[in-house]
Amino acid sequence: MHLEGSLEPSLLLSLAAGNGITLPSPEEDPAFASADALLDRYSRFTSLDDFLHYYFIGMSVLVRAQDFEALASEYFARAHADGVVHAEVSFDPQAHTGRGVKYATVVDGLLILCFLRHLPVGDAAVTFGDAKEDLMSGRLVGIGLDSSERGFPPGAWQLIYAQAKDANIKRTAHAGEEGPVEYIREALEKLDVERIDHGIRLAEDEGLMKEVAQKEIMVTLCPLSNVRLKCVKEVADLPIREFLNGGVPFSINSDDPAYFSGYILDNYCAVQNAFDLTLGEWKSVATAAIVGSWCEESRKGVMLAKLNELVEDYS
Repeated sequence: MHLEGSLEPSLLLSLAAGNGITLPSPEEDPAFASADALLDRYSRFTSLDDFLHYYFIGMSVLVRAQDFEALASEYFARAHADGVVHAEVSFDPQAHTGRGVKYATVVDGLLILCFLRHLPVGDAAVTFGDAKEDLMSGRLVGIGLDSSERGFPPGAWQLIYAQAKDANIKRTAHAGEEGPVEYIREALEKLDVERIDHGIRLAEDEGLMKEVAQKEIMVTLCPLSNVRLKCVKEVADLPIREFLNGGVPFSINSDDPAYFSGYILDNYCAVQNAFDLTLGEWKSVATAAIVGSWCEESRKGVMLAKLNELVEDYS
C-alpha cells in the first residue's frame, strides 16, 4: 500500500487550504471543484499514467510532518476497522524532496522506500544515499520501484539494487502490471528482487511462474487497482486461480485505496465475489502474506497463530 495513495479528497483539499497550495482551478479541471468531483474523476481513470497525474498533484499538499501524520492516522484507522493487524506501507520520497520537502520530514514511521521510475536513475541514487543509514538501521525495511512502468524496464536500477543486496537490504519492484511479463523476469534476474509487486502478467510465462513458485517469491496483487487502471477488465480476469493452482505465493493489497475506491477489505470481498475461494484457499493466501512479509520472525509467528485460531473458529 502506498501511503500517498490513501490521501482522500477531503483531506487533500483541507491540507491544500491550510498549506496555501494552489491546485488546478475548476475551470482548468472540473475535478477540483469539490471532494465529490475528485472522487467522480477517480472512477474514470484511463491508464496508470492518467492516475499518476492526479496522484502527484495530490502529493503537492503534503508539506509538514503533521500532514504526513494526519495521512497515516487516517489510513491506519481505516485499516484497523477492516481488521488489519500488520501493514507494510511504502512511500515515494523523490516526489517530496523534489519540491523542497526534507527527507526527514517524510520518513518517520514508514517502511518501504520506493524509487520513481519516471525520474532519472541518478536521482534514485541520491535518494538511496540519503536513506541508506535508515535502511541499514531498520528504520526503513526495504526498497521498491514504482510509478510509470511502460518504457522503464527495471534493469536500469540494477546498480542501486546490487548495492542494496550487498547491504542486506530487502528488495521489491513493480513489474508486470502494465508492463510485459519480461519486466518480471528482468526484475528477478537484474534486481534480484525478493517480492514482485502487482505481477499479473506472470501467468503469461508458465516457466517463469514455476520458477517464482519454486523460489517462493511472493506476488503482491492489487485487484481493484488493476481494474481501475484498465490492466484487466474485471477482477475475475486476474490470474488468481492460476497462482493458486501453480503454487505461486501471493497477497491481496489495496495499492492506492483513496484513488481506487477500495481499501483492503473491499479488495478481499472483490476477490471472493469473483473466485468464491474456500476457507482453505484463503488460509493459503493469508499464510503466504504473513510468511512473505518483511517483519521479524517472532511477529510472523504471532500472526500465523492468530490465523490458525481464526480458521479453526470458522471450520
